[in-house]
Amino acid sequence: MSYVQAAPKAELHVHLEGAIQPETLLTLARRNGVELPTNTIDGIRNWIAYRDFDHFIELFRTACRCLRTGDDFELAAYELGSDLARQGVRYAEVTFSASVHHHLNNVPQAAYFDGLARGRARALADFGIELAWIFNIVRQWKDGSQVVPLADHTTTISIEGKEIGVVALGLAGAEAGAPPEPFAPWFERARAAGLHSAPHAGEHGGADSVWGAIRALGAERIGHGVRAIEDPALVAYLAAHRIPLDVCPLSNVRLGVAPSLAAHPLPQLLAAGVTLTLNSDDPSLFNTSLSDDYATLIEPFNLSVAQIDEILLNGFRSAFLPADRKAALVADVQRQLAALKLEHLGPQSSPCMLSLGPLLE
Repeated sequence: MSYVQAAPKAELHVHLEGAIQPETLLTLARRNGVELPTNTIDGIRNWIAYRDFDHFIELFRTACRCLRTGDDFELAAYELGSDLARQGVRYAEVTFSASVHHHLNNVPQAAYFDGLARGRARALADFGIELAWIFNIVRQWKDGSQVVPLADHTTTISIEGKEIGVVALGLAGAEAGAPPEPFAPWFERARAAGLHSAPHAGEHGGADSVWGAIRALGAERIGHGVRAIEDPALVAYLAAHRIPLDVCPLSNVRLGVAPSLAAHPLPQLLAAGVTLTLNSDDPSLFNTSLSDDYATLIEPFNLSVAQIDEILLNGFRSAFLPADRKAALVADVQRQLAALKLEHLGPQSSPCMLSLGPLLE
């Protein structure tokens, strides 16, 4: 377990608003006059403990209401960088719901551009972690007429945001009744401008959602995608074309995508040759962490050291980085993993090790 904890990691699927720690949330709420149900840290922790999806949406929107100024966004980004760095993360692509801040809270673009840029710079300087951004289109609004203008808005600012580290356009929100295909024009525009395509699909939506993300949106990576397991032809396609799935096991269980970790399709997808990365999604709102998700690879999934290494490296290989930087980073991580094996697993660590289990007993 100490080897996995110490290993360098990439985090490719984490929502900024869903990763704000209780202490930071309370600070932001007091700063902006947002009334919370409680004003103590323990109370906040109890309040944000996941109950159901409606409660999750309430918490997410409350977190958004607490972010108003450039200083707020800087603090959220910086604290996320600090938390991820403590877990061994060297590079992260962070999803950000710009349209929520724009439409619901009337936050000026300049505020979050400035704050995200400053938080990103400070996290790199203080912790050595590089943060990049994925701005996501929200699939559905109660007022359906808002979808088109907000998709336009998100795409425009995503392209403009390349200067502050935006690397991809995403698509998030409830999949039911909102398939990927209608969003094709915005993804085509973003890709033509040099952004990557990283939509959520195959979480609450089935395999058709993943097919739609690939065929209509040119998805280079799929957020979640675990329900691809329902279509063997899709699983084979993902493996053959090496389209990564950003898998978030604990989030999937919290949201009922999988009934339990024991029933989660991660091992089957891995065995089928699908490229998997491991991620935390909304760690604060689900009371989890990336380290907790990596612990699932040992128990209950019981993966070998070689399989864990492959998932660790997939995080860097699947990042939206220039090819030369990615190759250098992967090579450096491989050197670190070799050294960490000797330190944490001893000279008996070799490619033929079947499992971490015996070393943990």
